[in-house]
Amino acid sequence: MIDAKEYERIYSSLEFLHEADPGLLKEFIDSAYLARIPAGRDIFMEGDRVDAIALLVSGIVRVYNISVTGREITLYRFGLGDSCILSANAIFNDQFFPAIATVEEAAEAVMIPAEIFRDWVKRYDLWRNFVIDLLSQRLSSLMEVIDQVAFKRMDSRIAAFLLERSQLENPLSITHQDIAAELGSSREVISRILEDFTTQGIVRTKRGEIEILEFEILRNRSEM
Repeated sequence: MIDAKEYERIYSSLEFLHEADPGLLKEFIDSAYLARIPAGRDIFMEGDRVDAIALLVSGIVRVYNISVTGREITLYRFGLGDSCILSANAIFNDQFFPAIATVEEAAEAVMIPAEIFRDWVKRYDLWRNFVIDLLSQRLSSLMEVIDQVAFKRMDSRIAAFLLERSQLENPLSITHQDIAAELGSSREVISRILEDFTTQGIVRTKRGEIEILEFEILRNRSEM
């Protein structure tokens, strides 16, 4: 159950609640609960039974897979007001979770039990539309990941990744292994390409840090 103090903050974070009718709002307060999850905690592991879906009101969760060779690849992240489509799909189809979901930044999540989730999809158009929109948006991002892995050169993918991260910081506080885990490659491949970027004067690297020096050249590389 959500108490009054929690509800005020949750209401401001979850936009769909602003359009909810009194019936859905009451059921939301009575059925949902707030969970606080520290950074580094796994919410779901591959093969877990999904008994609730999480709507984040703070923090960031990374969803990723690990191949049989031990390489990681990030599928997507979700944050404020967002949720995990793989957990939604697992609930819909009564399947096990097919990936790993780990909290990157300490999170607070509104947890909605699986049976309530399914019931609301049947009874409330607003909730059903919210879930469909969520699935649609995330499917597009997953298709982009698949397209990049299948068809783009690794140097182009690294360039695009560095440009995206540089919107938050430059120099970037990141290791070669971190980039490998994001892109589903090996540290050796990432290091070789970054060494090439360094030789060309595109970036400057030191332990745990990458500084972009030539944004336009890097942008051109990302489009190859």
